[in-house]
Amino acid sequence: MAQEAFVAAVFTGQPRLLTDARGTWTSSIFRERTDEPVAVSFSGLAGDKVTQPYHGGAGAALCVHMADHYQFWNARFHMGLKAGAVGENITLAGITEDQVHVGDHVRLGTALVQVSGPRVPCANLARRIGRPDWVKQTIRENRTGFYLRVLQPGTLQCGDQWLLEKRLNRSGSIPSINRCMYLDFDPDFARSMLEMPGLETWWKHQARQKLEARDTHWTATMKEQVDEEQD
Repeated sequence: MAQEAFVAAVFTGQPRLLTDARGTWTSSIFRERTDEPVAVSFSGLAGDKVTQPYHGGAGAALCVHMADHYQFWNARFHMGLKAGAVGENITLAGITEDQVHVGDHVRLGTALVQVSGPRVPCANLARRIGRPDWVKQTIRENRTGFYLRVLQPGTLQCGDQWLLEKRLNRSGSIPSINRCMYLDFDPDFARSMLEMPGLETWWKHQARQKLEARDTHWTATMKEQVDEEQD
């Protein structure tokens, strides 16, 4: 019997002033776990607020990371990462990221959400984990996590099932988008991204830009870092 996908943990947080070896910074990436039902609005979870203006928004109301990823990271790097370590709102178990496609309509608790695109790993994420190479590793291993937009508000909590109600893009898995944009650019796939229902407009814009100037697009720099390590 196939394992059912479910919410393994839920996290919310507010901007905090943080201090580490690099100095003082402000972020919401240190979120706290909650096992109580949480209201879900079009802007995200009640009690959760992003810090940087380029985070969040309707197309990235909820951030999801996979329990499968944590198992991989801990085995690969001998780490002890636990759910919530990368600052996600939801840790999803019983499913792998290649089973998640942009545009998917999913019932989570009483809320209806839609997969909107991959998460882009950033410097604050590397700082949270404590590995300067974390962005590079995340791209190389193609384990980014992803974002959800909210189609119908409701409530969710730990233990709720991830129930796929509708799939709009058969070829639009999260790893396939990452692979095209970072690791092995495929112009045909990039052109298909422009037509994918549910894919966040920002990602369509990036695909269009890369089609026009693939060698100077910002994703090319990330690919070069990965290639240098593998040589």
